[in-house]
Amino acid sequence: MKFIVNDDYEALSIHAANDLIEATRSSKNPLVCTASGDSPAGSYKKIVEKVQKKQLDVSDWLFVGLDEWVGMNGSDEGSCRYHLDQQLFCPLQIAEEKICFFDGKAKDLEEECQRVENFIQKHNGINVAILGLGMNGHVGMNEPGTARTIRSHAADLHSTTQQVGQKYFRKEQELRQGITLGLATLMEAKHLMLLINGKHKAEITKRVFEEKISEELPASLLRGHPSFSVYLEPASAQLMRLQLQKS
Repeated sequence: MKFIVNDDYEALSIHAANDLIEATRSSKNPLVCTASGDSPAGSYKKIVEKVQKKQLDVSDWLFVGLDEWVGMNGSDEGSCRYHLDQQLFCPLQIAEEKICFFDGKAKDLEEECQRVENFIQKHNGINVAILGLGMNGHVGMNEPGTARTIRSHAADLHSTTQQVGQKYFRKEQELRQGITLGLATLMEAKHLMLLINGKHKAEITKRVFEEKISEELPASLLRGHPSFSVYLEPASAQLMRLQLQKS
């Protein structure tokens, strides 16, 4: 596990984007797991800029979405897929067949989960997963209490997630369930990158990395991964007691 404290969010975004690129270099058709949310958005912007400047070629990259709100898909403004389309897939002109994303409107959510798992297996697993940290310690929509052995699944959302999730929408939404890659699925990825930004994340960051590893703090389970990097900036790292690497 490696902690990297960057000077600010801009530096965090650049550092994480560069490490993402490096993690894909040795693989043909690397499969990248993409989280939506505020923390990874800056890194996606850096990737897009590099491609547009012809400094990077992602034509062989494949993508799998981390999660989605049940009852929504990319056609819904504010959905996870909608945001990633805006930030990454559309600017990069990624062909639809290179993207596997949960459809929260699928009639059979178990079948939908299996479809995504099959895509990951077909492409020899996730090379690198870009993740964010939820205010209650969730990763993806693996809420507190989620079993570490679980794979892709649909689950009820905690009230914290329901409340925080409203910021992605213009009108209030009923966000009762999410569909997500499971903790076991994520732990099989070759590399995990957790991006944490903002002083509002300082307390949960401290808990995730200084309290005992527990299913009640799902992100703490990532500490057992052999290639796990955590990207912070001064505000999110302010309560940490650990010896941190400065970028």
